[in-house]
Amino acid sequence: MAAIQTALSSIFFSKYLHSLSQTPHRLRKRMLATWTSDQELNQVRLRSGADMKRKLGWYDLVALGVGGMLGVGVFVTTGPVALHHSGPSVFISYIIAGISALLSSMCYTEFSVEIPVAGGAFSYLRVTFGEFVGYFAGANILMEYVLSNAAVSRSFTEYLSCAFGGNLNSWRVEVHGFTKGFNMLDFPAVAIILLLTLCLCYSTKESSILNFVMTIFHVVFFGFIIIAGFLKGSAKNLVNPDGLAPFGVKGVLDGAAQVYFSYIGYDSVSTMAEEISNPSKSLPVGIMGSVFIVSGLYCLMSFALCMMLPYNQIPEKASFAIAFQRMGWKWASNIVGAGASLGIVASLLVAMLGQARYLCVIGRARLVPLWLAKVHPSTGTPLNATLFLGAFTASIALFTELEIVVDMVNLCTLLVFYLVANALIYRRYVITVNNPPFHTLLFLSLLSCSSIAFSLSWKLKQWWGLPLFGGIMIIITACFHYFAPYPNQPSKWSVPFMPWPAAMSIFLNVFLMTTLKKLSLQRFGVWSCLIILFYVLYGVHSTYRAEEMGMDAGGVNPNSSAQQTKLDIQLL
Repeated sequence: MAAIQTALSSIFFSKYLHSLSQTPHRLRKRMLATWTSDQELNQVRLRSGADMKRKLGWYDLVALGVGGMLGVGVFVTTGPVALHHSGPSVFISYIIAGISALLSSMCYTEFSVEIPVAGGAFSYLRVTFGEFVGYFAGANILMEYVLSNAAVSRSFTEYLSCAFGGNLNSWRVEVHGFTKGFNMLDFPAVAIILLLTLCLCYSTKESSILNFVMTIFHVVFFGFIIIAGFLKGSAKNLVNPDGLAPFGVKGVLDGAAQVYFSYIGYDSVSTMAEEISNPSKSLPVGIMGSVFIVSGLYCLMSFALCMMLPYNQIPEKASFAIAFQRMGWKWASNIVGAGASLGIVASLLVAMLGQARYLCVIGRARLVPLWLAKVHPSTGTPLNATLFLGAFTASIALFTELEIVVDMVNLCTLLVFYLVANALIYRRYVITVNNPPFHTLLFLSLLSCSSIAFSLSWKLKQWWGLPLFGGIMIIITACFHYFAPYPNQPSKWSVPFMPWPAAMSIFLNVFLMTTLKKLSLQRFGVWSCLIILFYVLYGVHSTYRAEEMGMDAGGVNPNSSAQQTKLDIQLL
């Protein structure tokens, strides 16, 4: 037996070395390889075995979007951003971030209606710019989900401690000798992630109902905080001690990049596309409706917090609960702690729904092992992906503090939204009307370069560059709009006034990325090297074997018309 295993290992190793020797050829074949929308909708889905069950309506999507965003943002980021960046003008930071999120959500909505699959940004970019760009975006958004879920689950522990009258770290175990930021072991955070993982393995519809109930209570709870803050607080706290914007315009914009963390939940709605009974009607309402609702609530909540306390007295952690405590409302502090914990659970539930579906579709593309793409035939959920990511998220949540990962999460999110906006313009003006790509690619390149130049001028305080590069962006967009052949409107929902909304989204995403700390860029560089190395050593060979050589381990031949007919779907 040992001899047979040794022989098999030797054969496998020699085959792998042979594959590595062909890496340049395979990269040329696969990096820019794209699937059509029909293939993504039908053939690729076969690799999951069973279909996901279409049980969700528009109201489920709105509740999932609202639930996915509310608990993450206002309870986790408002306090530190008001204290260190924006001051009382933190609500303006939320407005700026909300506008950027709304523009990005419009781009997501058009894609999700045209290509209603569970892959979200990964699928949209893969059918537009090719396999490598899709993989790069998918890997980044997966990392964003895992890190943000791990960090947010630790905020759950802090608010839960407040609900029971303890201090913020009373339920954690300190380990001496570990680096600061990694030395407080958080077992309640691990427990809540594992519990939600088991719930998500059971059923998407039941998980959606649970989220719906929690979201209703959560919105009522928000109303209590807003009303109490406006009645008990004082308008004087908005201008004392240092005015509405103590850190200036720069602080407001830096704060907008920080609070963007609050809006990352809406893209989870697009990953539910395979589980929606009427995608073309439900997705626009679910994605954009949830962003509108949440933006309004965020502004009111942050405004109420700054009325309750002067900005320099706002606590960095468990901000709302401790703010009520300092106002003398101990009973309200306990209620806020309990309500915030419930909201964070709802956000985690939706985000963990989304992350599993991203990994499932990346597995279908054979960029990660195919067993991660399997859908359980009885529950209709991506069981393997849910369990794998749940365990991985729990292991990070055990020791990693929010401030360690928040900038990295924001950077990855903004990058993916930037790529989706570029992809929408390219798809509209090149793919759908069969135009030559040169003019569109030139416009996108000039737009990105001028956005970067404007952002660096702002960061380096080179004020002459702001009107120059801002004017260039407006001129090139106007010229492209006027001279580029106008594409036909998609048959379903589409972004109006193109290319202006997508161009504004590109600019805002670039601008907000440049306001983040240098350390986050360095960490992103290391992460990018790792995922590119994984693609070169594994991903490109796996997809080449499946697509180019027709040796798909899942038993799916991309050229099989019979199989495509079997799973062709009607988009309502």
